[in-house]
Parts: sequence; structure tokens; C-alpha cells
Amino acid sequence: MTQISANIQLIREKVNAAAKKAGRNPDDIKIIAVTKTVEAAQINEALKCGITAIGENRVQEILRKYDDVEGNVQWHLIGHLQTNKVKYIVNLVDMIHSLDKIELAQEISKRALQNHKEIPVLVQVNISEEESKFGLKAEETESFIQEAAGYPGLKIMGLMTIAPYEEESEQTRPVFRELKELSQFIAGKNIPGVEMRYLSMGMTNDFEIAIEEGANLIRVGTAIFGARSYR
Repeated sequence: MTQISANIQLIREKVNAAAKKAGRNPDDIKIIAVTKTVEAAQINEALKCGITAIGENRVQEILRKYDDVEGNVQWHLIGHLQTNKVKYIVNLVDMIHSLDKIELAQEISKRALQNHKEIPVLVQVNISEEESKFGLKAEETESFIQEAAGYPGLKIMGLMTIAPYEEESEQTRPVFRELKELSQFIAGKNIPGVEMRYLSMGMTNDFEIAIEEGANLIRVGTAIFGARSYR
């Protein structure tokens, strides 16, 4: 067993335990392998171990690796997306996790319609209101979704957040709980064309807490591929 396969097995065990603790079905939780700075050979090894979705932070990394990644894999753009980069990935990604500006919604709509596609998107919410992070404030989210949902070619499918890094992962729980409550609030508004199907939250250091609070997309990189030095 390779280190990557052992790591994935351990993550699955932790996902199963967290789901069981929360009374949830672990099959409802998708592991998105975060592949920032990870080369295609390692990604392909993870795919052979049953990973079906990978998450990239940068458009240029998707473009560089796309043809070398083998098999039927879902590509998720999980990092900040500039409007001028949308055209490069509209036919490559299965979901965008980082919608947080109307200008970006307009550009995704434009490019999706040009390519006769509908792009699933998640709205990024900066629950903790950290200045270093992108995303909407919680109180801005409903009105933003009301407006963004009017653009054809994109489909709002849920919410995403990044919790602050905490040495004690339990301290992230209020962030995840607030996103879940916001998701339920928006779902109750019955906005046409909007689904609150997905909650993308939780990373290597806090995904178990996120699962307990309702995450069904978790973004895990270090726990799969090991620590990396980001340039």
C-alpha cells in the first residue's frame, strides 16, 4: 500500500466515523482531493484509490495538468476566480466553488451560453469575515443569490466557506454551523432556479467537524498528499 492510498483509507475511516456520529450516511459525503502543486502522477494514484473529484485553486494549474490526469474525474475550481480566466475553464470544470461577485456571475453566464452549457456554482461566503479571505458576508448572501440566479447558464447549487485555521478544530464549529443555517434560510426562500444541495466546507484540519455540521463536499489536500510548499 502506498502512502497516498493509506492516507485516503484513513480519511475514509474518519469520514465514516464523523458521519456516524452525526447520524448521516457517509456515502452522501464527497471527498474532493485538493491538488494544488500536486503533479499528475500523484493525482492519478489518488484516482486509482477511488477518489472521483479533484479541486484546483488556480486556473493555470487546471490547464497544465488537465490532459495528463487519467480517467473520468470531476474537476472543481475551489480558489478565487478572476473574470478574465473564466473563458479558459468553462469547458473543463464540473463545478465552481467561489462565486462571490455579480461581475463573475455575468461572465460565467456569458461563457456558459456561448458553449451551450450550464455551470454548477457555489456561492462563497466569508462567515468569519477574515480580511484575507474572499467571499460575501453572511448578510449579503441572500440578496446576491436573488440577483445572480437571474443569469442563465449558471446554476446555484449551494454554499462554500473556508474556516479560519485553528489549532483546536472544535473552534471552527460555529463557522460551519452558521453556513448550514444560512443554507437552510436561503432554501426556505424558494428562489427560482436555486438549490441548496451542497455545503462545501471543511479541510484537512477540520473536515470531521464540518461533516458533523452538515458538509457534503470536503476539500482535503495535505491529509492525502502530504505537506507542500506553496509558491
